Amino acid sequence: MFDSIIHQPTRTLIISLLISNESLSFKQIKDELNLTDGNLSSHMKLLEKESYITIDKFFEGKRPKTVYQISNRGKKAFKEYVNNLKKFIEDN
Repeated sequence: MFDSIIHQPTRTLIISLLISNESLSFKQIKDELNLTDGNLSSHMKLLEKESYITIDKFFEGKRPKTVYQISNRGKKAFKEYVNNLKKFIEDN
């Protein structure tokens, strides 16, 4: 019933942030959710593997920067997740 990728508290928060923003940097997400580099990195790798997010890596001056966006697949999966959650609440 629930998408096991999204139905994990940290990933739910990450997807929610990306749904409501055009794009966010690694640092923005990390700071907003108070996560460690390693913790955020592991969640982002899984979301990328499932094609729920897209990643753009580039240099801003001499510093590397990573920016994330929600993909169409991620938007669809999140919408289905929310609908399933609403249905679950209504039925119980």
